[in-house]
Amino acid sequence: MDEEASGAAEQAATAIDYTNPDQLIILVQEQGTDLGMKLLAAVAIFFIGRWLANLAVNMVRKALARTNMEVTLEKFLCNILNALLMLVIIIATIGAMGVETTSLLAILAAAGLAIGLALQGSLSNFASGVLIVAFRPYKVGDFIEGGGVSGTVDEVQIFTTVLKTSDNKKIIVPNSQIMDSTITNYSAHDTRRVDLVIGCGYGDDIDKVYK
Repeated sequence: MDEEASGAAEQAATAIDYTNPDQLIILVQEQGTDLGMKLLAAVAIFFIGRWLANLAVNMVRKALARTNMEVTLEKFLCNILNALLMLVIIIATIGAMGVETTSLLAILAAAGLAIGLALQGSLSNFASGVLIVAFRPYKVGDFIEGGGVSGTVDEVQIFTTVLKTSDNKKIIVPNSQIMDSTITNYSAHDTRRVDLVIGCGYGDDIDKVYK
């Protein structure tokens, strides 16, 4: 009984009188300071994390470049790494603001399933991008024709392929559109046969035509 009485007395002593302006000011100051520190920590985590992510991606890019890896695969892997690091940074930023990340991850998983069903086309583009990197029907710098367009491959991204046409236009083609069509790679071989059709009349000198 004594412990219960002392506990009740302690709670009564620490209870806030909301009719007292002084206690309300102290409460607002404490809550504001706590919220401000959380926001400051979240902003610091986001910007420092993004800087570290860019630094890590650049280090990985340089390391891959030293291995003589193809530019197509190098850019693809760097894009994947950057997306994963940014996801971790965003979750850490939200956690610093006091949001329970465990429940957030469960919500994100459920939302990811719903979004995945809604964005089947984007997932198809992603899968096609993986196939392009794995089987390499073309690489950066090749002149190709596919998906109803033609141009020089400038970049192979996660969902799209960026082409540059001969008249310096930028074309962004979904990867699935290219993979679902016939791909003609004009740069696959060092040499290429060119057929020239030359017409002549019946009265022309055949020997001169052959020459």
